[in-house]
Amino acid sequence: MSIRRILQLGDPLLRTISAEVAHPARATPVWHDLRDTLHEFQRVNGFGRGISAVQIGFAERIVYIEFQGTAYCLINPHWEYMSEETFELWDDCFSFPNLLVRLERSRAVRLRYVDEQGSRGRIEATGALSELLQHEMDHLDGILAVDRALPGNSFATREEWERRYRVSHANEPGRGASASNA
Repeated sequence: MSIRRILQLGDPLLRTISAEVAHPARATPVWHDLRDTLHEFQRVNGFGRGISAVQIGFAERIVYIEFQGTAYCLINPHWEYMSEETFELWDDCFSFPNLLVRLERSRAVRLRYVDEQGSRGRIEATGALSELLQHEMDHLDGILAVDRALPGNSFATREEWERRYRVSHANEPGRGASASNA
């Protein structure tokens, strides 16, 4: 398939609410492009776990994630549950790769979706996968991490975050010693 350009902060398409995919089989070229674009981003930048279709110019409800050795193609995902219990983290995004944002996410989530074969699925997640799903689902609704910034000193360049926060946030729930790396 194709490696696509990732839309950057300021592109108005990133604020679009993505449309439902009428026929999951028609999503195949898009999720293949998502996979290829994710792999290229990982090759160039050394990190990355997920990407939404709107980030490569398709305002459709499609997300591609690779997390702990498992690949997920989520077509028409919808929330079933988001816990009231939350945690704070530094989040980043392919659409603004040198900016990190301190924000809050639900600790546990559950969503339903259709996969690339057209089968219905459900994911329950906590910690890092929960955060990643929330980040990508926000993209489908035109919401960016910068919109969820906590009050105060909630923005840092990647270089400054590495210098100041990398070690001190190594024990965040689901985080390890890194930022989100969506």
